[in-house]
Amino acid sequence: MTNHNLYLRLVGDRFEKAAEQPFLITPGRLPLLFSELHRMSGLVAARLQQLNVGPGDRVMVQVAKSPESVLVYLACLRVGAIYIPLNTAYTPAEVSYFIEDAKPQLFICQPGERENLVARSKAGNVPHTRTLGSEGDGDLLIDVERLSPEVPVVEREADDLAAILYTSGTTGRSKGAMLSHHNLSSNAQVLHRYWQWQDRQDVLLHALPVFHVHGLFVALHCALLGQSTVHFLARFNPDQIIDCLPDCTVMMGVPTFYTRLLNDARLTDQLCAKMRLFISGSAPLLAETHRQFEQRTGFRILERYGMTEAGMIASNPYQGDRLAGTVGYPLPGVSVRIADNHGNELPRGETGVLELKGPNVFKGYWQMPEKTAREFRQGGWFISGDNAVMDQTGRISIVGRARDLIISGGYNIYPKEIEAEIDAIPGVGESAVIGLPHEDFGEVAAAIVVKDGSRQLGEQQIIEPLQGRLARFKQPKLVIFVDELPRNTMGKVQKAELRETYKASVNRP
Repeated sequence: MTNHNLYLRLVGDRFEKAAEQPFLITPGRLPLLFSELHRMSGLVAARLQQLNVGPGDRVMVQVAKSPESVLVYLACLRVGAIYIPLNTAYTPAEVSYFIEDAKPQLFICQPGERENLVARSKAGNVPHTRTLGSEGDGDLLIDVERLSPEVPVVEREADDLAAILYTSGTTGRSKGAMLSHHNLSSNAQVLHRYWQWQDRQDVLLHALPVFHVHGLFVALHCALLGQSTVHFLARFNPDQIIDCLPDCTVMMGVPTFYTRLLNDARLTDQLCAKMRLFISGSAPLLAETHRQFEQRTGFRILERYGMTEAGMIASNPYQGDRLAGTVGYPLPGVSVRIADNHGNELPRGETGVLELKGPNVFKGYWQMPEKTAREFRQGGWFISGDNAVMDQTGRISIVGRARDLIISGGYNIYPKEIEAEIDAIPGVGESAVIGLPHEDFGEVAAAIVVKDGSRQLGEQQIIEPLQGRLARFKQPKLVIFVDELPRNTMGKVQKAELRETYKASVNRP
């Protein structure tokens, strides 16, 4: 039997030539060397086994970005567990839902959040709760060096689950996208080749969070396959980015990273002399940002397109035209078509819904077989929910987002979840949440609210009840009160009309 465990592809015993090369360089800490990866992930795997974590068990993690958090991920792969990373901005109320839904064997949180989350964990009947901090502190790894690191890599089939990533739903109920060992392995290998990764030579600048596809799978998988050193920053900090750029060759980021760098006079072509590739994703990159960045640095940013359910789907070419406003071509092995609402393929040049299939496409939504079935067409085509157009050469442009998805600073925000919370506030008759353009974040959520006349309402009476109920990135940055919401003849709220009416409201003087 072939062992399809992703750990073997990413780590295994491949690092003999890169043994003393740093893998993760974290400010203020000693580097984590490639030679240490197998042993240290083995120690963490031994701790997981002590906590009765085995093949198919879920390990839910809401912790700060750190080398140890990466080791926990690799240890989960090693013992055959299913890794579930959570956005660190999620509130305890939101975490409770994830716990109830996934029923993890182990929940790991930050030391400072233990008091808030242990009760939630107990209420969800989680057998074990442990803590892990940004400096490797917390009780998860206490005395871990006393354990034996000789933990075998558990055999996994290609379709066995490696991870579940939660993505919000338009109904407000989050969905757990089930990703297999083969989903992640195949996508990583394609990107490693397509972006012409320079093994043991590339140095990756990593300022992304590691609780979603972009930072965890795309960035770190490419670095591991390429045996690349990673400057592992806790978050985007312009000063740290500027300091690291002269030593790096590849940077992955969201559009906000690039707009903020353009505001820094220190960004020059000389600063980027060693760079080979700038990649942008998770949100649309403005054509003006693309143009200005090339003028300042000499580099055309490579924009790509992906989603939680499928990893990376399309990319502008490494060699060839990188056109602003497009996401390039389907990756090798990925089939893409533009279809109408009934799944009929449309001629090139017509706008429709992007559908895809390939080895990267997820196995479905955790505990939601009916929802999974609705999202796939006959023949295995997954309905992305994004509106797109494909030109005669096969180049794809994303022209809109079905289901009114908002992407703010690279984070997905689904209006229905926020609307449900606002509509429950006394004095609110109804609400509509829309995305409005923002110079820094690309767009932000704005709440259009109709009062029911039962009490006085102002912006604070809308925002304050959401604190503790919704992650901060989901909370509206603007509240606008109106007498009524615009509707069509079928009674549907016309959000396009609202976006047009208030498009200049956020960046007003």
